[in-house]
Amino acid sequence: MRMSAVMLGVEDLDRARRFYVEGLGCEVEKDTRGFVALSAGDGAPQLALYEWGAAARDAGVPAEGSGFRGVSFHVNPDTRAAVDELIGRAVAAGGSVVREAAPADWGGYFGYVSDPDGYLWKVTTYGS
Repeated sequence: MRMSAVMLGVEDLDRARRFYVEGLGCEVEKDTRGFVALSAGDGAPQLALYEWGAAARDAGVPAEGSGFRGVSFHVNPDTRAAVDELIGRAVAAGGSVVREAAPADWGGYFGYVSDPDGYLWKVTTYGS
């Protein structure tokens, strides 16, 4: 497994973008409504900033309380079958399915699992 991204749920996307770009020197790779992908340097996972409520909805959990912790970890297998396999292995090792893997309106395929402590992992692919 190779971790590909760390996503932070943020209250104010402009404020967060400014901090990471101007303050820490990250480079913007993608900037869309409600989402910013940043390069944190060679060999580092991508850093993603996502509006807090939108990130919680993406995972299918409440934005308040213990449902969403403000961070999720992402892995990107090459195929849908590999997404399903990885989610199955995670559940077998003590994790829980948070959102069943399914096709996404943006063309990919993804699901969420939580580790035994409730930390979210998004398993996603653009492959078939």
